[in-house]
Amino acid sequence: MRPDARPDALRACGKRLSLCRRTVLMGVLNVTPDSFSDGGDFSSPDLAAAHARKMVADGADWIDIGGESTRPGHVPVGVEDEWRRVAPVLEQLGRDFPAPISIDTQKAVIAERALKAGARIVNDIWGFQRDPEMARVAAGYGACAILMHNRDEVDGSIDILDAVKRFLTRSAEIALAAGLKEDQIVLDPGLGFGTTREQEMQLIARLGEIKALGFPVLLGASRKRFIGHILQRDNARERVWGSLGAHLVGLCAGADIIRAHDIAEHRDALKVADAIRQSIAREEEPT
Repeated sequence: MRPDARPDALRACGKRLSLCRRTVLMGVLNVTPDSFSDGGDFSSPDLAAAHARKMVADGADWIDIGGESTRPGHVPVGVEDEWRRVAPVLEQLGRDFPAPISIDTQKAVIAERALKAGARIVNDIWGFQRDPEMARVAAGYGACAILMHNRDEVDGSIDILDAVKRFLTRSAEIALAAGLKEDQIVLDPGLGFGTTREQEMQLIARLGEIKALGFPVLLGASRKRFIGHILQRDNARERVWGSLGAHLVGLCAGADIIRAHDIAEHRDALKVADAIRQSIAREEEPT
């Protein structure tokens, strides 16, 4: 992103991410055949690139590209298969694409290739705790990192907030030890990854306790299953307004970045929410 573009929301200083007053909006671009809400919609590089451009036009501050579905029950794909999905899209968008690009992957090999191709952010669903090379790759390229909490198994009996905080604290320690700076790290509680519906709602409501760890927080509730359960909507595409509800609660609880599929709707809602919050903040400033 150009240094003068959306200066109140997101600045790219070299390859570092800085968050300001306006909520940052990440656009989801799945180039997979089996993602839970839009699998197959953008498996063509032409369609994917066009959708990325549309999301930026609709108000996305950056685009998150993923070539492997991580939905429950997903079938893992190999390095070359994942890269064959991602590489043509990165090539079409080019290095002059007017928004930062993050690579959503759990493989350090894919992260490194994407960073070489112009991506500036690594979005790791295992928070640098699954592939031991991921932190080294991100640090070596000066990339920002989104560190997400994850679990192999769902356990409704645990204190999920405590588990998430311990996991993300460890992830941040790994990132810092590898050479990333504090302003290159974003935390993500990982809704739907080893969590129950009740735990997901708890995490949204208590997001401020994760933010207290000292890093910006990303929230990705977009079209998730717990929203479908509440609304009785099996079709993920019918969960737009439920997603907005979850994200606005998360915004009030401390979210800095919202990861969403439906950009135009989210940009309008966030613009209003941010304006109200800024108005309140001005009134509370000492005279």
